[in-house]
Amino acid sequence: MVVQRIGFNIFNVIKIIKIYFLKRYGLKIGTGCFISNSVFIDPSFLHLIEIGNNVTITADVKILAHDSSTKKLIGYTRIGKVRISDNVFIGMGSIILPNVIVGKYSIIGSGSVVTKDIPNNVVAAGNPARIICSTDVFLKKHLELLKISPLFDEDFTIKKNLTKSLRREMDNRLANNQGYII
Repeated sequence: MVVQRIGFNIFNVIKIIKIYFLKRYGLKIGTGCFISNSVFIDPSFLHLIEIGNNVTITADVKILAHDSSTKKLIGYTRIGKVRISDNVFIGMGSIILPNVIVGKYSIIGSGSVVTKDIPNNVVAAGNPARIICSTDVFLKKHLELLKISPLFDEDFTIKKNLTKSLRREMDNRLANNQGYII
């Protein structure tokens, strides 16, 4: 218990070590980033990948700077730089392919395959990823939903030892709706 209170988490230690080695072999990464433990960043061409400041890369995302599908046909592997700009969110299970720039303040929806550049301030999703709306429209929509949806505080998280009673309450309040948690 004492170890938990001082903030020690073996997964965070592993992540810090992993990021250290990725940077040592060429990955460029800004400050204030969250990168899930299960993210795959192309180890063969780390020097071609740049991640900006305040980027969130969620679980099971893959970032590739090479494409070997051309190797058997032409004898060469296609390579390209990948730049993920500042304040980007990349949803779970997405794949970012070589020669792509994801613009500032953009959101990539879960499960997307990004095959070409994504401009600043947009929400893109799908396979291949396509622009759905601006981040302003996305923000406005969720601010409106926030007014009428069930809201939950930190007590409703596993981090705060979520009780059976609170789980039941959350389940009941979400019976016919989505909600938001802090």
